[in-house]
Amino acid sequence: MPSKIFTVAEREQVRDYVLSLAEADERITAGATVGSLALSEGDRWSDLDLTFAVADEFDQLDVLTDWTQQIANQFNAAHLFDLPSGPSIYRVFLIPGCLQFDLSFTPASKFGATGPKFKLLFGKAIEKPYNPPPTAHDLFGYAVHHALRARFCIERGKLWQAEYWISSLRDYALNLACLRLGLPANNGRGYDALSEDVHSKFKNTFVASLKRDELQRALTACIEGLLSQTSQQELASQIEPQLRVLTTNWEGS
Repeated sequence: MPSKIFTVAEREQVRDYVLSLAEADERITAGATVGSLALSEGDRWSDLDLTFAVADEFDQLDVLTDWTQQIANQFNAAHLFDLPSGPSIYRVFLIPGCLQFDLSFTPASKFGATGPKFKLLFGKAIEKPYNPPPTAHDLFGYAVHHALRARFCIERGKLWQAEYWISSLRDYALNLACLRLGLPANNGRGYDALSEDVHSKFKNTFVASLKRDELQRALTACIEGLLSQTSQQELASQIEPQLRVLTTNWEGS
């Protein structure tokens, strides 16, 4: 592709080519757009996500292998990674111009929407329950786990790892805020839609250096942010005293 960053027209070129592969392949029984382009035109930066049903008598891995070669040859696409999910397999490509293309296949008898961002293009899809969103209890639990790991890494002198856990703790706390307010609670999708009041509670949670005092300060700010956003009041009340211990000076322990 000639441009440094892909254009909408170039993204559509990839889409049309892949749909032509589906039309010519007798093993394919249905196809759909998923992700941000399923319910709207997306925006200038939207990735391309297409999913297809493979007739049950065929091996979807064979189809994936065949298509990968053709897509790589046509667009000089790089295969980044695969992600199995239930009966489906996702293959993620990077196409010159920084266009990410997610291609997935599912046996036809199990092909259907797992969430609202699904637009059937041809063929048939079964109805099945959507994948449930994360629960507030689980998000809070993971956040507490990360807070513990962060403080213990600080004590062990594993400061890079401590920063990793603090950043992860902040993400879970922000996801809790998103869930409470009815916003997407995964991959940071709802963060920018949070109110300024919520953002203000997390503005001091970023680690500025790998010094022990700075890591402890950021951890304390993350814990305060977590406690301000959880709806799990009974669990939070039970655990809060131990979270507070994580923010104190342990010299002499």
